[in-house]
Amino acid sequence: MLMIRLARFGAKKKPFYRVVVIEKERARDSRNLEVVGQYNPLTTPAQVKLDHERIAYWTRNGAQLSDTVSRLLKNNPAPAAV
Repeated sequence: MLMIRLARFGAKKKPFYRVVVIEKERARDSRNLEVVGQYNPLTTPAQVKLDHERIAYWTRNGAQLSDTVSRLLKNNPAPAAV
């Protein structure tokens, strides 16, 4: 099963996260299928960049969202199409 979840990067006590599509059984920072966003909690306000189109594609194809990623999506909705 595929999951869309966070992978931790950055230095000690300076975390930076990528939102990735990955097999559920793999380790947190192991090889992923695709990077679909970024999350930096250290900035004020926290910086979130998500590729809503690719996230929608993966969820249509069976990927599950982690609790944290679903919260990030809820707090940062896709911009309205013009």
